[in-house]
Amino acid sequence: MTSTGMFPRPVLFPRRRPPAPSAGWWAYVLPLALMLASDYKLRSRDVDQTVGGSADLTVLVEIAVYGAAALYLVHRFGLRPPTRKITGLLTAAWAFAGYVAMSAAWSPFKALGLVRGAQLLVTMLVMHMVATRATPADLRRLAHAFIGVVVVSVAIGVAHPFPRTHRTEDRFNWLFVHPVIAGVYLGVAVLLTVGFLIRQADRDHRLWHPGVYAGVLLLLTGALVATGTRGAALGCAAGLFVLLATARGPRGRVDVAVLGAAVAALGALAFSDKIMAFVARGESAEKLASLNSRTDLWTLAMRAYAEEPIFGRGLGASRGLFLEDIGLGGGHNAFINALVDNGTVGAAAFAALLLTLGFVLLLLTRHRALRPDAGMLLGLLGFFLVDSITTEGLAAPANVSGIWLLVLVAWTETLRRQGAAPPDLYGASAVPSAVPAAAPQVEAAAQQP
Repeated sequence: MTSTGMFPRPVLFPRRRPPAPSAGWWAYVLPLALMLASDYKLRSRDVDQTVGGSADLTVLVEIAVYGAAALYLVHRFGLRPPTRKITGLLTAAWAFAGYVAMSAAWSPFKALGLVRGAQLLVTMLVMHMVATRATPADLRRLAHAFIGVVVVSVAIGVAHPFPRTHRTEDRFNWLFVHPVIAGVYLGVAVLLTVGFLIRQADRDHRLWHPGVYAGVLLLLTGALVATGTRGAALGCAAGLFVLLATARGPRGRVDVAVLGAAVAALGALAFSDKIMAFVARGESAEKLASLNSRTDLWTLAMRAYAEEPIFGRGLGASRGLFLEDIGLGGGHNAFINALVDNGTVGAAAFAALLLTLGFVLLLLTRHRALRPDAGMLLGLLGFFLVDSITTEGLAAPANVSGIWLLVLVAWTETLRRQGAAPPDLYGASAVPSAVPAAAPQVEAAAQQP
């Protein structure tokens, strides 16, 4: 504040906090590299080979990518304790990751458990560095890079369809990525695209022209429907509802009510037969009633949980426990998978992480400047929660869902740091000392004769 004569010049607009410097390319390249190394395969293996097979070249490349990420962070930042206080959200993430990795010690498939546990700790290390050093702009670059990778993947799937199994021959995918995993990539990309497309007041967050976002949205939505992944489609619908209702504040909730009613009516009248065909996917009523044998699997899983209810059977146990009985690997439900592998202790840590993340994001949506990102992250969290009803990825290491859960944690932490200063009248972060520092000067000047 400057002054003229005895009285200070009033400050109508407080100075803004200067933008934090970017953390660098690693903040968006490393998380994306971990996802691609975990899910993108150039060969297909049976489920029993996952738990008992030898490590082939693809597995060794995946492990090498994780090792290179860890070595890069150690080389750049060293191994030293954090200098700033760790927040409750990061504590919850480390508690979950640490316990899940430790549970590999009593897993019946120790080799698989130890590898997955090490991968989870590397992922958590990467996300901790992103959370404490990156900016929201870095995470937006990650989001756009992710969308770009998914668009290129769809093009590969259209141009060169890879051999498919009898269960997936009518469902779209790319490389040897399972349609369920492809559905997760597409669902996340759709939500990210919508999240940037609707930003009217924050156009500097966009890296592309709105027309590009619209074209990408049409492409990704069509590909998502073509995968036939009902869990991802339902999760995407739920995520869009949450995103639109929170990312734009009260106006967004009105838009959701009006748009939702119009879309529901249009779908019921014009596309009811196509919607029912997508839901049924050519399966019998018996298979639909059992959610494609998932309810049978969940019955076996709860029996396995009842035998080891406290600490669980160990990381990776659910991948092989049910192969002989039902021919399926994994819990096919994130929460049941957490109970079987990690017991009540691990499931409680998982629930605590999800609840803490959701609570912090809801608080951040009250800050107008942070609301677009926070609402978009809430939409992604809603997507994963619904999708996790039929797939276990959110509670398991080394897959797109589990990695994105920790990306949400890191992104939320960058938003929290950006909004640490008290909001001004317009909801943006400002230097808090700009206005209070002037108050004593005004008072002293007023008391002078």
